[in-house]
Amino acid sequence: MLEIAPSGPPIGSDRDAIDLIGKAAENKAEIVVVPSERLAAAFFDLKTRVAGEMIQKFSIYGVRLAILGDIAAAVENSSAFRDF
Repeated sequence: MLEIAPSGPPIGSDRDAIDLIGKAAENKAEIVVVPSERLAAAFFDLKTRVAGEMIQKFSIYGVRLAILGDIAAAVENSSAFRDF
């Protein structure tokens, strides 16, 4: 397991996903745990496609992704995100 620190730059692109997958491979981790506060705001707006693109990268490379933290506001504000 590779746990990402809660402080640091926002994570919000498919390039960021590839970087995390690379770090997971370096550490022989099968799962990456990302604190919800590290995710860019665009991740929670499905119209931007950021969430889909990032999650697709994890899927393609066979690395599991866990988002740790409170995402209640994002779920409450978006029926699309809730369904996702």
